[in-house]
Amino acid sequence: MKGLWAIFLLAWGLTPITGQQVRYCSLHGSVYITENRAMADFTVYIEDSEAFADFLVYEEDNRLYATEEGVWFFVDGHGLADFSIYVTKVRGEADFSFAYTDSPTFAGCN
Repeated sequence: MKGLWAIFLLAWGLTPITGQQVRYCSLHGSVYITENRAMADFTVYIEDSEAFADFLVYEEDNRLYATEEGVWFFVDGHGLADFSIYVTKVRGEADFSFAYTDSPTFAGCN
């Protein structure tokens, strides 16, 4: 019985990780950067290089065009955002890492 319980807990513990990855791969729209980790939907790490990032982000100047994966429009208020992020300086604390790209066609999951 203990073995069955351990397998259940292990399988249950791995499910959210997969769900989180799928969730961040489809991120697009308006984004708010918060200074409070508890208020953020995601904790992220900003990579300097596109090669090491989990996700590529194109920063859009117009909110109406932020409709594709990885195309983000940054807003000043939490109430105006589709989701919020907290930027950490430690990669291991992040849900995912991202780097900025110069082209919207390259935006999205790596």
